[in-house]
Amino acid sequence: MDRAEKRELVTHLNEAFSNAGSVVVAHYAGITVAQMNDLRSKMRAAGGTVKVAKNRLAKIALQGTDSEKIQDLFIGQTLVAYSEDPVVAPKIASEFAKANDKLVILGGAMGSTSLDAEGVKALASLPSLDELRARLVGMISTPATRIAQVVNAPAAQLARVFGAYARKDEAA
Repeated sequence: MDRAEKRELVTHLNEAFSNAGSVVVAHYAGITVAQMNDLRSKMRAAGGTVKVAKNRLAKIALQGTDSEKIQDLFIGQTLVAYSEDPVVAPKIASEFAKANDKLVILGGAMGSTSLDAEGVKALASLPSLDELRARLVGMISTPATRIAQVVNAPAAQLARVFGAYARKDEAA
C-alpha cells in the first residue's frame, strides 16, 4: 500500500467512523477467508460494513471522531464492524461470534460512549431501529383502528335493526 492509498483509506475510515451509529472492534485470528466473506455478506445485507485495516491506520482514522476513545482496542489482528443503525453491527458481530469462536469481540463505541465486550453484547440484544419503528407504527395505528370500530359500531347496529324491520315487514 503506498502513501496515497493509505491516505485514502484513513479518510474513508474517518468518514465511516464519524457517520457510524456504532463501531465494533474484534480479533479475527484463525478465521478462514470463507468465514470472513460470510461475515461480510451478513453485515452488508443488514446495512453494516466489516473492514480489516492496519491498527495504526485505524487509530489515525479514529482521531477527531466520537469513537476516538476506543483506540486502545486496536492490538493484534483486529477488524472493525460499523453501521449507521446502532444495533446492526453489534448484533451481526455477536451472532457470528456465537457460531464461530475465532471471532472475539473486544469492545466498541456507540457515539461517544465506549463499550466493553459485554456492552456490545447488551447492545446486540436490543431491537433494531426498523423493528422499533414497526412497533411504534403498530402502537399508533391500534388506537385509530379501535376508534374507527367504536364509531362505526352504532351505525352497524342501526343498519341491523332497520334490516330486521324490513325483513319483518316483508314477511307480514
